[in-house]
Amino acid sequence: MNKLEAFGYIAAQAARGDITFPTSVNAVLRLQLALDDPDCHVDEAIRLVLSEPQLAARTVALANTAAYGAAGSVQVSNVRAAVLRIGYRRLRGLVAALMVRQFGHRIADRVLRAKAEQLWTHSAQVAALAQAIARHVTKVDPDTALFAGIVHEVGGFYLLSRADEFPGLLEDDTENWGVLVEDVASLEIMRKLAIPADVAEAVGGLRDGVLNPAPHTLLDTLLLANRYALVDSPLGSPFEDHEAGPLEAATLQVLRSEAAETAQALGDATLV
Repeated sequence: MNKLEAFGYIAAQAARGDITFPTSVNAVLRLQLALDDPDCHVDEAIRLVLSEPQLAARTVALANTAAYGAAGSVQVSNVRAAVLRIGYRRLRGLVAALMVRQFGHRIADRVLRAKAEQLWTHSAQVAALAQAIARHVTKVDPDTALFAGIVHEVGGFYLLSRADEFPGLLEDDTENWGVLVEDVASLEIMRKLAIPADVAEAVGGLRDGVLNPAPHTLLDTLLLANRYALVDSPLGSPFEDHEAGPLEAATLQVLRSEAAETAQALGDATLV
């Protein structure tokens, strides 16, 4: 099977909804669905978080960042206090981060795994910047912006997870078939993950989106976060200048400083 046939095969599978998640993704998806249940009691939420050690550690870390009101407050050191501080809506973003990262677990090829690690670093930076930009610039909901940033490259993670099956699939994609397949996969994956419509729409519009003169939408927030993230996606065209754009240097410095702590709490690029 040549590269074009492989892209067509993956795209056709995605278009008809034939997407199989890794076992680890399915496990985290069950966790997300449980936390989304309005009848989920706080004790049950805490039990679920404790069942995933990475999630438990990141929940405590995020609760102790300035973005979540920890500045000047007592540092929390247990999951119960962390869940109560950040709340269910914010916890959802962490669950999404864990779920997205699980796609890297089935990647065996060393080069592809390195791409997945870079893609996660990019996603974490975009998510953290989107939250800060939402809070200070666009005034959209910061938690929604964080969530959107985490899932905005889910199609890319899926494509990387399939590339092991097709050697050379992502090398020199001069005709941008990879972009097409990634976008098709993103739409279907977001549908299966029950991503809210406003988030799915913003992510879907990111590829060809144009920034408003006065940025105020979730899409604007993602566009700005992608431009100013210092690590580019390994699957797209890199920005030549991460300082250029509509934000003043002083404002950008404040946003990056605030976002750095959140990105670190979301976790580093390690996928093992």
